[in-house]
Amino acid sequence: MVNNGLLVKERIVEYPQFEKGALTKKIKVCFDSYRTLDGKSKVLISRVNDGSIITRFDKTPLPQSSTDVICPHFVELKWAYGCPFDCSWCYLKGTFRFRPEGIKPTVKDLEKVKLHVQTFLNEVQEPEILNTGELADSLMIENGSNAFSKFIIPLFEAQDRHKVLFVTKSNNIKNLLEMNPHNQVIVSFTLNALSVAESWERKAPKVLDRIKAAAELDKAGYEVRVRIDPMVPMDNWEELYRELIDSVFSKFRPERITFGSLRGLQSTINGTKDTSWVHYLKETSNWGKKIDFKTRFQMYSSVATYLKKKYKYDQIALCKETKAMWSALGGLGMDYKNIKCNCVW
Repeated sequence: MVNNGLLVKERIVEYPQFEKGALTKKIKVCFDSYRTLDGKSKVLISRVNDGSIITRFDKTPLPQSSTDVICPHFVELKWAYGCPFDCSWCYLKGTFRFRPEGIKPTVKDLEKVKLHVQTFLNEVQEPEILNTGELADSLMIENGSNAFSKFIIPLFEAQDRHKVLFVTKSNNIKNLLEMNPHNQVIVSFTLNALSVAESWERKAPKVLDRIKAAAELDKAGYEVRVRIDPMVPMDNWEELYRELIDSVFSKFRPERITFGSLRGLQSTINGTKDTSWVHYLKETSNWGKKIDFKTRFQMYSSVATYLKKKYKYDQIALCKETKAMWSALGGLGMDYKNIKCNCVW
C-alpha cells in the first residue's frame, strides 16, 4: 500500500468489544505511515475499525505545485451528520446531496461512538485532537438530555493525552458552562463579517451572539479558538472584517485564529439552491473554485497586519489555502510547514 509516496506500514491493535458481558467481536485500531507538512515521517492512527466513527482526514496530498491546497491530516470524530443552520455555501450540501434527508442533523449510535472513542483513547499513544465538527455542527443537539457535550467530554476528561475539538456556529453553551473539568476540550467558533453572515448564514445565530458565547467560555477557562471563514470580498470588506476583529477582541483574546476565504467544490455548487455567492469564485485549485489570488492575498494580509499592529496578535493560520498563498504571505511570518491551524495542536 502507498500513501503520499510512502510505503505504508500498517499495524493492527485488537481491542475486545463487550456487550452485556459477552465478548462479541474485536475492534481494530489501524496505523499508517504519514509524511507531515514539515517533511517528517510518522506512524499515526489512520482509523478505528472501518473508519465510520474515527478516521484521519487525509484527502489533501502533500503540496507539490503552487495550486495545491495545504491542510494537515487531522483526526475526525464522526459522531453525527448534518447541520441545522443551512448556510448557503455549506459543503455538506454537496457531501450529502444523495441522502434523502440532505443536511438534516442525524446522530449515530452513541454506544458505538463511545466504544470507538474509548478504544482510541486507550490504544493511541501519540497525542491527537479529534475534530467533532467536520461533518456536523458540534453543538447542534445541546437541548435535552442527550446533549453531545455531556456525552463526550467526560470520556476525554478521564485521560490527559488527547483533546476533543468542538467546531460550531451555535451560541448554545449552557451545558459547556456546567461541565467541569474541561481541560481536554477545545471550542472553536466560526465567525464572519456581520453583513456576510446576514446574507448567507441566515439560520445561524447572530455573529455577536456567537462572540458573546465564545467570551463566556473563555472566561470559564476553556481553550477557545476562532475561525473567520469564509471571508468574502463584499464592498467595503476591509472595514467589515476590521469591525469583526474589534468585536472579538473587545470581548476576549482567542487562543488562535484561522482564516479561510470563500471556496466551492463543484458538488457544493450543484447541491445548493442559493448560488448568489458563486460569482466571487474566479480560480480553481485541488479543493474547488476560489476567489482570485490577488483579492485573497489582500484580505489575508490586511487582517493579519491589522491584528499585529492593533492587538500585537500573530497566532494565525490559513484554512485550505494554496502553497502559493502561504509563500506570498511569508513576509508576515506565515509558514505552512509549521502550521498551527484550527484542527491541530
